[in-house]
Amino acid sequence: MKQRAARTTSLAMAVVALLGAAAVAPSAHAAERADRGHEATRAALRALVEEGELPGVVAKVRDRKGTWSATAGYADTATGRERSTAEHFRGASITKTFIATVLLQLEAEGRLSLDDTVESWLPGLVQGNGYDGSTITLRQLLNHTSGIANYTDDPAIAHNSSGPGFPAHRYDTHTPEELVAVALKQPPHPDPQQSPLYSNTNYVIAGMVIEKATGRGYAQEVTRRIIVPLKLRGTSFPGTSPQLPKPHPVGYSRLHQEAPDAAVVDATEQNMTWLGAAGDIISTADDVNRFQRALMRGALLPKAQLKEMLREVPAAGALGFGLGVEFAKLSCGVQVVGKSGRTNGSLSAMVGTADGTHQLTFNINGDWLRDGGSMYTDVVEAEFCGKFPGRAGRE
Repeated sequence: MKQRAARTTSLAMAVVALLGAAAVAPSAHAAERADRGHEATRAALRALVEEGELPGVVAKVRDRKGTWSATAGYADTATGRERSTAEHFRGASITKTFIATVLLQLEAEGRLSLDDTVESWLPGLVQGNGYDGSTITLRQLLNHTSGIANYTDDPAIAHNSSGPGFPAHRYDTHTPEELVAVALKQPPHPDPQQSPLYSNTNYVIAGMVIEKATGRGYAQEVTRRIIVPLKLRGTSFPGTSPQLPKPHPVGYSRLHQEAPDAAVVDATEQNMTWLGAAGDIISTADDVNRFQRALMRGALLPKAQLKEMLREVPAAGALGFGLGVEFAKLSCGVQVVGKSGRTNGSLSAMVGTADGTHQLTFNINGDWLRDGGSMYTDVVEAEFCGKFPGRAGRE
């Protein structure tokens, strides 16, 4: 699945300095059982570390045969601690699927409609500079056809939250209203129905609608509606706390710097209010798989709302948007649905089949990719198509 970054930018390559000349990545290993058809996935995970020069990766799969997991590389390159499937990580934009699910639940309960406008729920929030919240619906927020600019494209936000200014600003707190105001300084995206624009602002606003409709914050609603019923014991929302629950990997970041010798920093601690409802969730690979399986099998949404979530709006390239989800057609003809996520020190993917029979979640504790992201996509192709092209196939 094509990676969608919290900040739109090309991903820098190489981290020889991070791993060090003496560091040799351990091979991927199965945690629950033998490969049983996952050999290609194991090879793709290993390539992320060995060829992609990333610190480490963890993956967990659930399919008709049961569960399978593998790791490669390190959770901490300084100590040699290996990645573990029990680790907590920042899911970043995977948060959006949880937010969309709650809004669709509220629609099913008759507490709102996807055809409601932003203005009807949040009067005056989206007005001025060419914006009119009375013409933007909740559905358009969720499938990125609102035309509202992406606040993380703002130079100051990009610099301080995920760029070179991150070390000095990693503990800053941001309010949703502040983030929306930053977005509205940019003009609306033209013709968003025909040319969707992926925008974190849409989900910051969606989180505000949840609070207005329920009287509780989005984190509370996701917790009581999804996390508690599904017993997702490793999933949480950090609020302003910068820490990750233990166990967790070190999150390594190049801060979007593309120079070959760009410094790698420890980005494990960060105040995630700069993403909020657009990307602040913390979870585990097992929890994410369980969530997606329950969602696709109808345990969280009635049929009408699940059908609406999976209604695809074509976007750029091979990607399509649903409500809080993305679609991709693989080389073998299989269509997968899920969500990618990226924040400082963390790259994740939640991918599965729409019938809920096959899920893959993986997390990388580094935030750069070589080959334009092809090695990331290779993991998905390997798991769902059973083939891994290797270095030669990417050249």
